[in-house]
Amino acid sequence: MKPSELREMTIEELKEKEKELRKELFNLRFQKATGEIQNPNRIKQVKRDIARILTIITEKERQKRNNKETER
Repeated sequence: MKPSELREMTIEELKEKEKELRKELFNLRFQKATGEIQNPNRIKQVKRDIARILTIITEKERQKRNNKETER
């Protein structure tokens, strides 16, 4: 997914997407172990998407925290 698409999502939606991608990654690793994987490059892509989501979640949480501190 593109970062711009992810930034439009809420934190809850991002966490749900992360959960989906982790399940997909588990299945891809299982397929790789059994030799059934059709697109081994997808593992790398899913890992990067998970990292991208985690980064954006962190950004949003920091932004939320900073907004609360400036209101004081």
